[in-house]
Amino acid sequence: MTPLILALSFLTRLPMPRVEADEADFAAAIRLYPVAGLVIGAIVAGALRLGAIVNPWAGALAALIAWVWVTGALHLDGLADLSDGLGAAHGDRSRLLAVMADPHIGSFGVVTLVMQLLAKLVLLHALALAAWPIVALIPAAARVGPLIWARVLPPLRPGGLGALVSRAVRPFDMIAWIMVVLLLGLAYPPLVTAPLVIVALSLWFRRKLGGVTGDVHGAGIELTETALLLAAVLYARP
Repeated sequence: MTPLILALSFLTRLPMPRVEADEADFAAAIRLYPVAGLVIGAIVAGALRLGAIVNPWAGALAALIAWVWVTGALHLDGLADLSDGLGAAHGDRSRLLAVMADPHIGSFGVVTLVMQLLAKLVLLHALALAAWPIVALIPAAARVGPLIWARVLPPLRPGGLGALVSRAVRPFDMIAWIMVVLLLGLAYPPLVTAPLVIVALSLWFRRKLGGVTGDVHGAGIELTETALLLAAVLYARP
């Protein structure tokens, strides 16, 4: 139970009891990221369904607010930092990392956040009266991404979150979660695209950055979630 509490404490704003934990517990918590994602997804899907009783836009807005609240905008912050770094680095990797480490947000980050939130809002609206149950599974599938990126990409900051994830994730964890997502894809076909999106992002992160950081993990989760929402909308179209 301790690893799950730690995973929820890190990835959500849900009130969790204080627990004594060692390095093994933290490693196990990282392997449970998709389970924490399922909790996030259940809250978002519930808000979507309740809001949709009023109308689809109310459902979409309720779901988006719930999504941002329950995650504490943690991954949005990573997406903004990555956008600022890529926009200001001009190919200089050391400058990219320096910009990403800056706590201030720049114009690239602001524009990216606005576009990301608008994209989620519109896609959630499209799902409010159609395939809304899949919304509960999308955050879980997206959080398989860090387990894969940690195994195939080097950490850019040896002492950072990316390095911690890479030490915690075993090949078995990566393979097992991919199989779970593919099995769920038998009932919800849009989820089958999750491994493809995650692999595509792996290749992009390697080419543009050469590795991963905690911010990159967060950005990847956000981009994967939006891609899966889009896949769900396209699949739900008559």
